[in-house]
Amino acid sequence: MPQKIAVITGAGQGIGRAIAKVLAADGFFVAASDIIMAAAQRTVSEIHQQHHQAAAYQANVIYQHDLVQLVEQVVAEHGHIDVMVNDAGIVKVGPIEQITNKEVDELLAVNVKGVLFGIQAAAKFMKRQPTGGKIINAAGLGGMEGMPLLSAYSASKFAVRGLTQAAAKELAPYHINVNAYSPGIVASPLWDIVNAQVEKLDQDSRQLALKQFKERIALNRIEQPGDAANLVAFLASDRADYITGQTIAVDGGLHMN
Repeated sequence: MPQKIAVITGAGQGIGRAIAKVLAADGFFVAASDIIMAAAQRTVSEIHQQHHQAAAYQANVIYQHDLVQLVEQVVAEHGHIDVMVNDAGIVKVGPIEQITNKEVDELLAVNVKGVLFGIQAAAKFMKRQPTGGKIINAAGLGGMEGMPLLSAYSASKFAVRGLTQAAAKELAPYHINVNAYSPGIVASPLWDIVNAQVEKLDQDSRQLALKQFKERIALNRIEQPGDAANLVAFLASDRADYITGQTIAVDGGLHMN
């Protein structure tokens, strides 16, 4: 049986790095992609230290041709692609009346176009494969419920849910599962950015952020990147063959349906 191949964007840090390491431990060859090549290489080095297989690639998800070239290169080297994880994302924090046009454009470029382009690049090859494949997208905090001070970010993550559902319906005849994961408050560089941006707000806004972001976690602890990575590993496995079109929260009970 050939080794399964997983392509991951945003694999240079945080949840993306944790996903890369978990999938490698599960036996995948991991194509770890990041906008910063050195970050992807650090992830690959950690995977190699655990005696698993991976290689580093550079791609900027806002450019469609970058993701097309990434997947084409991986398929040329390995013959197929089994899993595509669209993890790359950014966040902007602030009152809704202060969000700028530039910030909205940046959020949509990375969080929405980056996911769409990743789906397109992977589906092109997965549709040709008898076994299809798994596409897994990052919905994230704000993707299950619009959050104060995260208005445009929430909109971008709701868009990921819509893309996930639409792609799942279109690609199901080709045995391609499309799902999304929605982490909560994660101890990661992305959350460090949120904290730094919150610190710039006035006192009332900071208190609102604290209440929304931390006091609602039912399990009463901050999420670790591995918590989200474990869900992604399940969605990437054969055990998730009958799951598609879903956005699944892994947030310690921050959101409940």
